[in-house]
Amino acid sequence: MELTIPAALIHAAREYGDAAALAEPGGPRLSYRELHEQVITVARALIAEGMQPGERVAIWSPNTHHWVVGALGVLYAGATLVPVSTRFTGHEALDVISRSGARGLIVAGPFLGTDRLAALRAAAREENDRHHAAAGTLGRLRLVVSVPIEDGVAEGAAGWDDFTGRAAAVPAAVAADRARAVRPDDVSDILFTSGTTGRSKGAMTAHRQSLAVARAWAECGQLGRDDRYLVVNPFFHSFGYKAGILACLVSGAALVPQLVYDAAQAMALVEDEQITVFPGPPTIYQTILDHPGRAARRLSSLRLAVTGGAPVPVALVERMQQELSFEAVLTAYGLTEAVVVTMCRPGDAPPLVASTSGRATADFEIRIAGPDGREVAAGQAGEILLRGPNVMLGYLDDPAATAAAIDPGGWLHTGDVGCLDAGGYLTITDRLKDMYICGGFNVYPAEVEQVLARLEGVAESAVVGVPDDRLGEVGRAYVVPRPGWVLDANDVLAFCRDQLANYKVPRQVLFRDRLPRNPSGKTLKRLLQEEPA
Repeated sequence: MELTIPAALIHAAREYGDAAALAEPGGPRLSYRELHEQVITVARALIAEGMQPGERVAIWSPNTHHWVVGALGVLYAGATLVPVSTRFTGHEALDVISRSGARGLIVAGPFLGTDRLAALRAAAREENDRHHAAAGTLGRLRLVVSVPIEDGVAEGAAGWDDFTGRAAAVPAAVAADRARAVRPDDVSDILFTSGTTGRSKGAMTAHRQSLAVARAWAECGQLGRDDRYLVVNPFFHSFGYKAGILACLVSGAALVPQLVYDAAQAMALVEDEQITVFPGPPTIYQTILDHPGRAARRLSSLRLAVTGGAPVPVALVERMQQELSFEAVLTAYGLTEAVVVTMCRPGDAPPLVASTSGRATADFEIRIAGPDGREVAAGQAGEILLRGPNVMLGYLDDPAATAAAIDPGGWLHTGDVGCLDAGGYLTITDRLKDMYICGGFNVYPAEVEQVLARLEGVAESAVVGVPDDRLGEVGRAYVVPRPGWVLDANDVLAFCRDQLANYKVPRQVLFRDRLPRNPSGKTLKRLLQEEPA
């Protein structure tokens, strides 16, 4: 079994050959052999630009073939991949790119009215001015490649074709040597996930771990070379990358990426591409079930849905099977530090699928711990602890956070609360540390509160997650103005939109003279969540 991603790609090219590997709507259609060839070209170009084994390359771009080929090319050259959320503002992206020490950046050109490279540079200038720095916080980058999405190449960056053209300076044998030199325990990727302190942490994963969770996901879903997999989850997310790109790579399935989710286009892709596998958050299936054009589409090719990240009503599971023809609807649980931890299995009944997140996969052990740290009995709630070979290596440059997350016994403390039944099925019952999920994305209130603290006139704030019919949960911000200040809710939201990804921006701002607190001074967020809108 191949234990590095370059070796898995070489095996896939040999095993699946001319079978479809990637079918981008409106873009190229690549076989596994052609995918391998394009990845080699990217690896050669990176080597020509001086990229060394172990150096880091960030990708800040949406779901196109450039992301797939670019990411695999980075790994083939022995470098480490740093995905960056396309929902990030320039300030958020700057933080990730700077702290990762990335030497290269593959970034989308102007797209949907956003010039990401310009936003990144503007954020860097602000940061430099704040600290009176002359050298610039992007000084480590020696290579910036612009991906043409709709409006051409970003100013001051190498175009994709110019970049790949540099591969001619490096023999293919050199790239092959780089790929062979990659070891299973080398760091394949660093995925940044916001912490409850408001400072993101980079979870480091080895090649063997990234492949192991991808294989586990593919095995649970019975993914194979006859499948065509529509990926609406963003590639920068562990699900889109590892349960998407890598799961296809290890199973021979064909990857069909969607650039921007749209229900009508998704249904057209299911029909035109004969999609069989279609994972996503519950809201995606709801938009399709409720779409007026659904009856006109032939969606009978669908066989597998995998969902999670929000409560899944039994009625939704049943409708998906009856009205969308899914043979299996499965729920799963994971987190960046471990990716896929539990998953239902084909044949599980709808009530079990809706009420649990499945049972352990990818060689994980699961333990439910009470407040004293001791394991509780089946059916009792406590913090979910994980142990196994696929728990992250640790947080980048943060040994204190790593030690706080992974105890001496090797158990990862997730911060989530749940219980296990006698059959080993996990039910998520609550979340520690106030994290909530908006549209399938984790939001940590402390991060939003830190942004609000930078707005002039704000004395203090508290952010809570409240139920939302469409997104599962959205943020509500309680703001206490400084004496003598009058704040406007629209101005507060505008400030947040400038500093935060859209899913992190509160949907409502309420002003208060004070926040409720317990005797020790801690804000009683539970009381705020119980308030009517």
